[in-house]
Amino acid sequence: MTTLRLILGDQLNPQHSWLAEVRPDVVYVLMEVRSETDYVRHHAQKILAIFAGLRDMARRLKEAGHRVRYVAINDASNRQSITGNLSALVAHYGALRVAYQAPDEWRLDAELAAWAEGQRAQGVGVEMVDSEHFHTARDEAGAIFQGRKQWLMEHFYRQMRTRHNVLLEADGKPEGGQWNFDHDNRKPWPGTPAEPTDWRTPHDHRALWATIEAAGVQHFGDPQAGTLAWPLNREEALQHLAAFVQHALPHFGDFQDALTHRGWRLFHSLLSFALNTKMLNPREVVGAAAAAWQSGHAPLHAVEGFIRQVLGWREYVRGVYWAHMPRYTERNQLGHTRPLPAWFWTGDTRMACMKQAIGQSLREAYAHHIQRLMVIGNFALLAGLDPQAVHLWYLGVYIDAFEWVEAPNTLGMSQFADGGQLATKPYVSSAAYLHRMGDHCAGCPYDRKARLGENACPFNALYWDFHLRHEQTLRRNPRIGMVYKQIDRMTPDERTATQGQAARWLADIDRL
Repeated sequence: MTTLRLILGDQLNPQHSWLAEVRPDVVYVLMEVRSETDYVRHHAQKILAIFAGLRDMARRLKEAGHRVRYVAINDASNRQSITGNLSALVAHYGALRVAYQAPDEWRLDAELAAWAEGQRAQGVGVEMVDSEHFHTARDEAGAIFQGRKQWLMEHFYRQMRTRHNVLLEADGKPEGGQWNFDHDNRKPWPGTPAEPTDWRTPHDHRALWATIEAAGVQHFGDPQAGTLAWPLNREEALQHLAAFVQHALPHFGDFQDALTHRGWRLFHSLLSFALNTKMLNPREVVGAAAAAWQSGHAPLHAVEGFIRQVLGWREYVRGVYWAHMPRYTERNQLGHTRPLPAWFWTGDTRMACMKQAIGQSLREAYAHHIQRLMVIGNFALLAGLDPQAVHLWYLGVYIDAFEWVEAPNTLGMSQFADGGQLATKPYVSSAAYLHRMGDHCAGCPYDRKARLGENACPFNALYWDFHLRHEQTLRRNPRIGMVYKQIDRMTPDERTATQGQAARWLADIDRL
C-alpha cells in the first residue's frame, strides 16, 4: 500500500520525524505550481529561492534513499495546483493514504482540508501532521488571551520565556533583572562598527530562472539569478546562523532600528527566509543567541532583543493570524482606499528614505523591520493607501513573507487596519523620527524641518493631516494624547494650511 507524503515549499525541514527512516511504501511529493506562484504577484527572488530549495530538498531525499516524485513547473503532467497534482498522483500510484504537514497559510489549510474530505469519501485515508517547527500550537495564543479585550505581546513573550526557560536565572526571574531591553536598542548607526561582509553563498540559478520565465510565471523585482545568495538548504542556513552570531549579533541590539543609505544589511540576521521555510528551527536560533550571551560574546540587550523577535513576536503574530482568520485580511478599520503609487513598483521617488527602502526591497527582496514599519508602512498609513493593496505588495515583495507572519505585521502593526487588535496605536511619524534614526535626510531634496511648501518633507504635513482626518477615532487613545495637545495649539489657519499641503501631496502622489 503506497502512502504519499506532501512537502510544501515552506516545509524544507530535513529533520522532520517523517524522514527518520526510509520506507519503500512512502513516496514524498514536492511540486512547483502556478497556483502558488500566481495567487499574488511575487518577487522573482522569492519564486527562485523556493523552487531552488525544493529541488535541493528533493535531491537530498533521493540521495538518502527515499522515494520522491518531483513535479516541475514545466512538466507536461503538471496540473498547476497542489490538489490537482495530488489527485492525479493518488490515481497514478494507487495510493490509499496521503499525509501532509499542517500548512501555515489559511488558504492552503482550507484547500487541503476540502480536498482531504473528498478523498476520504472515495476511500483514501488523508492525515494532517504537525510541521514540528513552532514553539506554540496554532490556537495557543488565542487560548492564552481568551476573554481578554486586548492582546499584549509582552504578556505572551514572558510566558514563552518562562515555559522554555530562556534567559532566566535559577529562581525564574529574567536575566539582567528585566524582561525587555528595548530601550537600549534604539541607536542610529554612526558608520562604525562597519557593516559585516555578506556571509551568504551566491548561487548560479540562471538555468532554473530561464525555466521559470519560459513557464510564464509572473513576477517583479531583480532575480539576481546568477548570484542569488539565499540559502538552499539547512546546512547553508546553519552556516548563516553561525556567521550572524559571530559577526553581527554583538551589535544587533544597538542598531536594530537604525536607518542608513550606506548599507542594506547592517547587523540584521537575514535568517527569516531560512526560518520561515523551516530550514532552521526557532529553538536552535534562540539557543545560539542565548549561548552567545552566556559565553560573553554578545551583550544581553542585543541577545534579548533578537530572541524577542523570534520567541516572542514571531510566535505571537502567528497566534493572532490563526485566531482571526479568515476575515483578518479584509480588515480596513480606517477606511483607506488610495491605490499604491506607481513608484512602489519602481522605487522612482524623490523621498530619499522611501527610495532606499523600496529600491532595496525590489533589488534584494528584503528590508529590515524598521524600513517595513516606519518608512514604507509609515508613508502608506499616512497617505491612506488601501491596506489590502499594501498587504499584497508586502506579501509579494519580501523573500520571507508568508501570510501567517506578513498579514498581522502589515495589516495590524503597520496599517492599523484591525483597529488596534495587534498594535496599541498607529505607528506613524513625521520626518523627525526618520532623521533621528537615519541619515537619509541630509541627501534628500525635501526639507525635513518644513511642513509647508513645495520642498517640505511630505511626511510632515501627512503626519498631522492623518491625525486630523482620524481625530474622532484616535483622540481617545492614551498613547497618542500628546499629538492632539499639539493639534489643539494650532490656529485654524495652521490646520487649514497643513491639510491643504497634504491634499496637494496626495493629489500628485505619483510624482513625489
